[in-house]
Amino acid sequence: MTNRNSRSGGRILVDQLLVHGADMAFCVPGESYLEVLDALYDSPAIRLVNARHEAGAANMAEAYGKLTGRPGIAMVTRGPGACHAAVGVHTAFQDSTPMILIVGQVAREAMDREGFQEIDYRQMFGPVAKWTAQIDRTDRIPEYMSRAYHVATSGRPGPVVLALPEDMLVETADVRDAQPYVQHRAAATAGDIAAVRGILAGASRPLMLIGGSCWSDEACRQAIAFAEANGIPTAVSFRRQDLFSTRSPVYAGDIGTSGPPALIARFKEADVVLVVGARLGEMTTQGYTTLDSPEPRQALIHVHPHADELGRVFRPTLGIVSSGDGFFAAASAMAPLDPTRWAEWTAAARRDYLATLEVPAYAGPFDAARAMRELDALLPADAIVTLDAGNHTGWPQRYLGFGRPRREVGPTSGAMGYSVPAAVAASLVHRDRVVVGFVGDGGFMMSGQEVATAVQYGSAPIIVVFNNRMYGTIRMHQEREHPERVVGTDLSDQDFRALGAALGCHAERVERTEDFAAAFARARASGRAAVIELITDPEIVSTRLTISGLRAKARQASGAR
Repeated sequence: MTNRNSRSGGRILVDQLLVHGADMAFCVPGESYLEVLDALYDSPAIRLVNARHEAGAANMAEAYGKLTGRPGIAMVTRGPGACHAAVGVHTAFQDSTPMILIVGQVAREAMDREGFQEIDYRQMFGPVAKWTAQIDRTDRIPEYMSRAYHVATSGRPGPVVLALPEDMLVETADVRDAQPYVQHRAAATAGDIAAVRGILAGASRPLMLIGGSCWSDEACRQAIAFAEANGIPTAVSFRRQDLFSTRSPVYAGDIGTSGPPALIARFKEADVVLVVGARLGEMTTQGYTTLDSPEPRQALIHVHPHADELGRVFRPTLGIVSSGDGFFAAASAMAPLDPTRWAEWTAAARRDYLATLEVPAYAGPFDAARAMRELDALLPADAIVTLDAGNHTGWPQRYLGFGRPRREVGPTSGAMGYSVPAAVAASLVHRDRVVVGFVGDGGFMMSGQEVATAVQYGSAPIIVVFNNRMYGTIRMHQEREHPERVVGTDLSDQDFRALGAALGCHAERVERTEDFAAAFARARASGRAAVIELITDPEIVSTRLTISGLRAKARQASGAR
């Protein structure tokens, strides 16, 4: 679009979304941006999905960004709407996901008077967004929207928040549309790759870690080819398991909450660590313990799309500003190393990972580990798995296989209430793919109503609810730190099967392991949104811990003192 014409601010804004390729937006409607909604009425190329809660809309947009690499668009009203949506912005920031949150704002004449639902969004979202701005002039909407797309997708991707005074949206302007945004991504040079090879050539215990966002399928294939050609054991960062095939002979697990415990020691024992795309944050470094700060024991090669991440906590031996795509495209030309010196190191790392897939003995009625191994065989290669926060995610993370085209979509920020709206978004973006969302009973009660959004729009995510009648992760920490002093972590027993059915879903309850596969098959065959409630044992608080075991350990430690 290059023609000039006089349009309302709402029309100009929607035209910019069209220019930049938006095909879907998630919202809870509000009177503060009626002009935008009215313009969307005449723009069927953008599918508007109205969620049941602003947090759901924001999480749907964040999941869209993860799955497509393009900014997910969320629209909410001023004040309470923006506050509800903030959780999705925080997740997008910590997860490095491209996203644009559009917030209605009070009229300009009411500003700085504490008008109805007025908030200064530049202050509110400043710490959790890459850029926050308010568009006060109608004729500058194309400029602001172009910048929003470029900021959201450049360097380390992330969220942008734009506030729109309602009177500005009503005003008209004669202004030219922007050109479509172009994503600018740094790439490694031949000199960078030569330096990487030089460091790796002197290694005897190398280890690669990949993570971060917005990887293409081709870059994932190139990463696997690079690791296998050089025999380098490779781990993935927390909830980035779909970046690398878990079936590869060099895959060593995830350095999150479900990988091999020995993997943490292996990072400490490595003499060269190649990190591509991942931030070296608290989760990735197990509380900043796998590397010494600021000077790591290991030779550290850190590749990241944003220069500010290089040396933020750990000074790299070699820092390279590059996206994962740019690095592995260049590294594909590197002459392979001789991996015989570390062949046993790599084999041992693989054995550690394979040992985690062994299902431990359990005599109870529902064995989550066995059920997940069965599910792994049932899921197609291009299935999409969404995760919530909580210990229940340990079972799908540990026992399901990942690697493109199978996707894993979960909040590295640890936000509860994410999985259901993310699964709804995934099922709308990829209607031809099986989408399974895993959530605990606590997380489902935060956002489970979003299955009604799937029902309304005819998509078919399968939501698997782990019901152990408690906030399991916090209970685990509580029993470890204050054993047998249980307070605030119990939940009443809800009938999630009935709740799912009431919201229009195919719904089942599973209490025995042998019934799970058939229930999943029926849910898939139903062709509509589904809720499968799993009745799980509260004693089994994680894939490796029990409440009685935690209490016994605490008693033993108390006796030793």
